[in-house]
Amino acid sequence: MRNLFQVITVIFLFVLANTANAESNRGSRMDAVAMVQKAALYMQAHGKEQTYAEANNPNGQFTRGDLYIAITGLDGYAYANGGNVRLVGRNLIDIRDADGKYIQRERIDIARNKGKGWQDYKWVNPLTQKLEVKSMYFETVDGVVIACGVYNDALAENQTAVVAGL
Repeated sequence: MRNLFQVITVIFLFVLANTANAESNRGSRMDAVAMVQKAALYMQAHGKEQTYAEANNPNGQFTRGDLYIAITGLDGYAYANGGNVRLVGRNLIDIRDADGKYIQRERIDIARNKGKGWQDYKWVNPLTQKLEVKSMYFETVDGVVIACGVYNDALAENQTAVVAGL
């Protein structure tokens, strides 16, 4: 019964979010939450490996507009990243944003202590190629962190990303 309620909730959030954002490629916070929950349900039904493959597929169900699923282990190892598949297979524990913030360390700390949450940092939007503030929603599911974020283009247009090696 609980799974049925989760499925109905995710479908409702997706329909509502898609209606609200039909005119835009930008996702909302509600879209990000719905995408994470959809990926979590998909993982329960299809397993981790199939979920990773689907999340890494740029034309798959977990990539829409500027929204994409990223999945990491609690050790920082990347299993999927719909925004940049070059990150898959790498340990991202030492990745920093443009301000020097350790993104994965903070996310893993929150995931271990609370199981889910929101995190803000600066990242390059794959659609605009501009450095933007990103608000990332994530949940810990079966030992991995499933995340999806939304971008805010309020940063100055002349800023550039300072993310070494990416």
